[in-house]
Amino acid sequence: MTEGAAKITIRDLEISFGANHVLRGVDLDLNAGKSLVVIGASGSGKSVLLKCILGILRPDRGSIVLDGENILRMSERQRMRKTAQIGMLFQGAALFDSLKVWENVAFRLLYGERKATKIARRRAIECLGKVGLAPEVGELFPSALSGGMQKRVALARAIAAGPDVLFFDEPTTGLDPITADVINSLIIEQVRALGATAISITHDMISARKIADEVAMIHEGRIVWRGSASDLDTTDNPMVRQFVEGRADGPIKMKMRKT
Repeated sequence: MTEGAAKITIRDLEISFGANHVLRGVDLDLNAGKSLVVIGASGSGKSVLLKCILGILRPDRGSIVLDGENILRMSERQRMRKTAQIGMLFQGAALFDSLKVWENVAFRLLYGERKATKIARRRAIECLGKVGLAPEVGELFPSALSGGMQKRVALARAIAAGPDVLFFDEPTTGLDPITADVINSLIIEQVRALGATAISITHDMISARKIADEVAMIHEGRIVWRGSASDLDTTDNPMVRQFVEGRADGPIKMKMRKT
């Protein structure tokens, strides 16, 4: 698919958990080769949106079209085959403690694609090099790594199968500013190297400004604003202004339990 064509098209996406209406009609388009960052307050539906696209959650209604095919109309096996083209960096890295680093990186190759161990390990070491980690790191267990190194391993795992779509869930959470900037730079580098389409969710405005071509804001289960990263500082949208400036006072109200 050429850059500029629609890679992901989402229409009228809704999902509820009991009385909690999380997504309330999300409409979103993303062209191939572009990087979109989704911002919004905690509980606004960012992670749920990604999980719906991945097939982890089944929405109540709407459509998710990936490369021209509505994945919600597919069988589970067809959907899994289609979403296999998506690489994911999970919040907190989500590495398997019992596996060596190289096995974590090669997890999909070993257990999803059934690659030979020698081939999978070679690819894992190659991907570790792409994120600035030496081959010997592959023989360590995740517990021996710093938080920043674990994030780099998670990024190596996300790119190992050569996906054409990448999702990043709070990629800089818990990192110091310097390490966070390293992760942001690696994300940009690897997304470009793969020619991938990327969706990231983050509360980190420095990260959003750096890695995004466009930014979308979700509030109460709907997309309420979209613009370029440079528009974040000039928009007059009151919700975006409040979020970017980190103010408690504004149209976005934090729900507080009454005693």
